[in-house]
Amino acid sequence: MAVTAPWIQRQLEALLAQRGHAWLLHGPSGLGQFELADALVRAWLCDQPTPQGACGQCASCHGIDVHTHPDLAALMPETDMLARDWPLPEKAQSDIDDKKRKPSKEIRVDAMREAIEFAQRTSARGRGKAVLVYPAERMNAITANALLKTLEEPAGDMRFVLATDAAHLLLPTIRSRCLAHTMAWPDEAEALAWLATQGVPAEEGALLLRAAGGRPAEALALAQTKGSAQSWAQLPRALARGDTAALADLPLAEAVSRLQKLCHDLLALQSGATPRFFAAADLPAQPLSAAALGRWWQQLGRSARTAEHPLNPGLAAEFLVSSARQALNSRR
Repeated sequence: MAVTAPWIQRQLEALLAQRGHAWLLHGPSGLGQFELADALVRAWLCDQPTPQGACGQCASCHGIDVHTHPDLAALMPETDMLARDWPLPEKAQSDIDDKKRKPSKEIRVDAMREAIEFAQRTSARGRGKAVLVYPAERMNAITANALLKTLEEPAGDMRFVLATDAAHLLLPTIRSRCLAHTMAWPDEAEALAWLATQGVPAEEGALLLRAAGGRPAEALALAQTKGSAQSWAQLPRALARGDTAALADLPLAEAVSRLQKLCHDLLALQSGATPRFFAAADLPAQPLSAAALGRWWQQLGRSARTAEHPLNPGLAAEFLVSSARQALNSRR
């Protein structure tokens, strides 16, 4: 996979110019942690690396492309591995296929033990070995402690990259054994130029970049949803009318996320700040009740905690729209 975003490429080159056996890539979500981690391990294992990264043509690069590289261990939750088309261990895949359990949303200790065993083996291709951990905060205490010993006493040819958007959830002992790299935010002009190269028109790109809180990858994902730019601008008015179609066909977690962004901007306006995700012209002109917005914010927080497993998704979506309508029609 080529690194196409220029801000990711700059960070890759900076990290490759430094020494260190373990990197911790951290920062807010949506800044390319996985993409940078992936580019790093590709360059480390490449047969013909350059200061700019992996060649993209050699047998090593191909092995990573098809997820069969013998010197790369990827530690991810099974849900993430399936979403990224990474093969699961045979036993894990069999258990899931036989409905014995669901794919794990944590990095399982069994996978960590396999990675530790992998760390003891000799490099198959002679370019060293690499372990990629993402999202690193999905390690539980047992899994993290298992990794800790290997981080403390790595084999000479072993390198690690951990990527996370919640570094504060990692064990302090894990953080202290890694070189930390804070992910860089691209500026708006560079992000819009990159979105244009991905086929997103400039005007739509600016609206979606705002909707994504300045995160270009999230803006691109929104752009790939039909009618997303227009529906985003119209969302506050649609919710004020109680229009359930405003959140139709969205996973419940994404619906809650969009409502949280709207509530955030309304609360920002109440305090005289500039909205972040919506244009001010798209938000209600009349002052809203701060108490009603506060209650709505708390309710959205509770909804976010149960969005992955709602008892009744249809009723949950109706409740979200009803709550939004009440808050958007409140008066100071």
